[in-house]
Amino acid sequence: MLILGIESSCDETGIALYDSAAGLLSHALHSQVAMHAEYGGVVPELASRDHVRRVVPLLRSTLEKAQKSLADIDAVAYTRGPGLSGALLVGSAFAEALALALDKPTIPVHHLEGHLLSPLLSADPPTFPFVALLVSGGHTQLMQVTGVGEYTLLGETLDDAAGEAFDKSAKLLGLPYPGGALLSKLAEQGRPGVYELPRPMLHSGDLNFSFSGLKTAVLTLVREQGEHLADEFKADAARAFQEAIVEVLAKKALKALKQTGLKQLVVAGGVGANKQLRATLDDEARRKRFRVYYPELEFCTDNGAMIALAGCLRLQSGTPSKPAGEFAVLPRWPLMQIAG
Repeated sequence: MLILGIESSCDETGIALYDSAAGLLSHALHSQVAMHAEYGGVVPELASRDHVRRVVPLLRSTLEKAQKSLADIDAVAYTRGPGLSGALLVGSAFAEALALALDKPTIPVHHLEGHLLSPLLSADPPTFPFVALLVSGGHTQLMQVTGVGEYTLLGETLDDAAGEAFDKSAKLLGLPYPGGALLSKLAEQGRPGVYELPRPMLHSGDLNFSFSGLKTAVLTLVREQGEHLADEFKADAARAFQEAIVEVLAKKALKALKQTGLKQLVVAGGVGANKQLRATLDDEARRKRFRVYYPELEFCTDNGAMIALAGCLRLQSGTPSKPAGEFAVLPRWPLMQIAG
């Protein structure tokens, strides 16, 4: 069974071919970061138009790399939500039109389910059940995962997601868009212990998160420096911020493992690529004897491979596909609405 996956929820256009027997055959991705950098953030209208320009060339490239044709495709999976409505419409309309022309079924996929299952693309994948820490630009959640579509929410952010806190704090430090990754790199140059930032909800007794207060603490540091921010200050502040957010994420994830009694932790989403977070969790895994799994770095960002995989697993788990032609995107779509 050959599944075509299409991802267009925000500012990356992703196409992939996933074979149920052979695994991922090929994938292609175009990022719009350079285009949006001029504006300091994602411009939805520009994002939608760029998806229109990129989707067909990327599809052709993906088919060529896999040495497949459109006739070989058995179903088309695409991101239905959540995301930017215009961007989602481009991918959804293209997927539905293509499937209708090929007389193939479609599989609307939840974007976060794609991230949740993305470590299964690895050569050494986790097995069900496991705890999942979803840390992306717009979402921070802890899930107990017992199978495809079998998700129990353990905790989530009450305000800013981890990725949002990274990006907003980077902007406060004067870093260009997209700031989260630049802040992480800058933190490597910072000195430990120069600044002490709060660990929001670290001792709350539950598995929820809150990062808006941490962002406010960075703002206070910046204001104390005056108009000119020295490079040394930026690096030290970045390190203090990253250490605070990583400690909260790691300790909450460990608490989730203890609470569920599980020994496997999956970390997925853009922040899952953070070096300090990975190093901290790897160290804890060695000391406390559990396994931690991450997607390959190329699959931490939005991509078509995770959508193709999720679509394939959905079909294999018995979720019915639908006839092509009718669709509606869901810019706001809680993951728990698809949980069995």
